[in-house]
Amino acid sequence: MKVKILAFGIAKDIVGGKAGEMEFSEHATISQVKTALSEKYPDFDKLAKFSIAVNESYQDDAYVISEGDELVIIPPVSGG
Repeated sequence: MKVKILAFGIAKDIVGGKAGEMEFSEHATISQVKTALSEKYPDFDKLAKFSIAVNESYQDDAYVISEGDELVIIPPVSGG
């Protein structure tokens, strides 16, 4: 199944753009998405952690994605 991927901040630099698509098997979880992103883009391993929102809601690693979902990669935020 295909899902849309949006990236912001340093994640946008890592994937080489703001938006794209990735292909996953049915019943893929956020954990599997993170693993796939790290395999395709090894620089994700340099981040302490990153979050993923699905259709504008943060989801935990056990969440199962669906065809057509929009996944947003949210890198760690710093500032003061």
